[in-house]
Amino acid sequence: MVAGHLQIKKGYYYAVLSWNNGEKRQTKWIPLGLPEKGNKRKAQVELSKIRSEFIIPVEEGDLSADMLFADYLLEWLEIAKGRLAIATYSSCVGLIKSSIEPYFRKKKLTLRELEARHIQSFYSEKLKVVKPNTVIHYHAIIHSALKYAVKTDMIIQNVADKVDRPKKNDFQPVFLSAEETQKMFEALKGTKLELPVLVAAFYGLRRGEVLGLKWDAIDFERGTISIKRTVTSINLDGKYQEIEKDSAKTKSSLRTLPLVGSFKEYFLQVKEAQELNKKVCGNCYNYQYDGYVFVDEMGERLKANYLTSRFPELLEKKGLRRMRFHDLRHSCASLLLANGVPLKHIQEWLGHSDFSTTANIYAHLDYSSKISSAQAMESGLQLPETGGFTSRWSGETSS
Repeated sequence: MVAGHLQIKKGYYYAVLSWNNGEKRQTKWIPLGLPEKGNKRKAQVELSKIRSEFIIPVEEGDLSADMLFADYLLEWLEIAKGRLAIATYSSCVGLIKSSIEPYFRKKKLTLRELEARHIQSFYSEKLKVVKPNTVIHYHAIIHSALKYAVKTDMIIQNVADKVDRPKKNDFQPVFLSAEETQKMFEALKGTKLELPVLVAAFYGLRRGEVLGLKWDAIDFERGTISIKRTVTSINLDGKYQEIEKDSAKTKSSLRTLPLVGSFKEYFLQVKEAQELNKKVCGNCYNYQYDGYVFVDEMGERLKANYLTSRFPELLEKKGLRRMRFHDLRHSCASLLLANGVPLKHIQEWLGHSDFSTTANIYAHLDYSSKISSAQAMESGLQLPETGGFTSRWSGETSS
């Protein structure tokens, strides 16, 4: 408990608290709102209560096991900022400030006092209003924050290790057939989304890879298209931002694919149209995004949020099945499988870093391999002739 005494100032009682922060003694004056006359006993009771409930504030950058867990999370965010990718950091900020920090601030638990049951109760409460996947994200953040506290000797164990995470909620992506894909192409003809959708569906590109496509990635002479940049969107402290990176999601995401079919003509038409737009618009043209493939007549780059929201809306408007833009990537993989392309080749086409990622998502679609397996078993294992499975009463009911 901190030290404290009563002080009178301008006829009113104040509780004066004092503590040592390691370097010098700190004091804090707290007005009690009690007039001096006749309130000494009340003031003493109030002082005792304030002293017992007061938590010594932690100065910025001064981490301690006795600081509130809510405060520790905010401090840890600043420490983790330097090593996290901007999109990951943005996600952590959103989840901590909107849910984790407010919940634990109300509980007034210090880092030292935090137990597995407190975290489990938090998950149980949140599962009433959010999906299990969101709680799994909460768990990843809390576990990582506590791991740092263990590493820096503030606490002796990571209590998040003792907590049961919820089971990941199943999500079934939409897989379009070749016929459905053709209908979609027809429906989007002439719209701003036509070419981005064609590219995503044929090459299986992620949204960020589509938006990050630049002219220097398309080699018209060699007939190749290189996936080497991304444009992603984040919401940091309420502000929408787009992040340009001269690198793909992983090393395996960096890939060069053939410029096949009509795509060479598509891109040449777009390039020619952009040059004309520059001449017509003059100084009004936005050269900030010069070099990007997907810009409008004024040079404004296609926004990530526009693809995410407008694509499913347009499909519904055209009477087609609603799906996410990312489902074009899944549909690409399913069409490759349907045409006999091995999973290993699909992994390379999509730019998955690990074969298991491709197998976990798409193996259930590989029906041709199941037929091959059945045929192999049939030829390698002789089954007995049919018989003996009829009803014991067969032959008796005909009379």
